[in-house]
Amino acid sequence: MAEHEIDVNRLRKDMKDNYGTAMFNGFPMAVMELTKVERLTDRELVELAQKNGVDLRKYII
Repeated sequence: MAEHEIDVNRLRKDMKDNYGTAMFNGFPMAVMELTKVERLTDRELVELAQKNGVDLRKYII
């Protein structure tokens, strides 16, 4: 994905929404990931998304 620009603001929002939903659906450890997503650099966020299987094509600008 290095050759494409990613909308990291939208990606960060979506990942926070996903972790927030998981947290309120009985996965309290998701709060740690939610906090982590808020602190990551843009590059780290993209790497985490890739690691978690997020389809980054949806975020290409």
